[in-house]
Amino acid sequence: MLGENFVYFFTVQGFFVGIVFGILKSFDAEGLLVYTSLITGFFYLFSHIVIAFYYKTTVAKNYFFPKENHERKLDIFVIEITKREKLIDSAIKITDAAIKANAVDVEVNR
Repeated sequence: MLGENFVYFFTVQGFFVGIVFGILKSFDAEGLLVYTSLITGFFYLFSHIVIAFYYKTTVAKNYFFPKENHERKLDIFVIEITKREKLIDSAIKITDAAIKANAVDVEVNR
């Protein structure tokens, strides 16, 4: 079914549901018109939301995903992160050694 036909079908269904609900809940013509309009409008907007999500998921499944390109980039990122971790670990070791040396110097000078 085309999206346009779905919107038409769902809007007509909303119109009839609105008329039935309006007849059951309202006591005057104005209430019937308000209930019918609001419920029909809700069904119309809801049908557009459903169509939008449907097309979004069907189009998203059909496009090409360059897996090899992404894997190469991720491998480069992993290598860079490993290098930075080693650099940070060596900086931490140097800092720890400096703190220990400073603590020894402070104790000796007291």
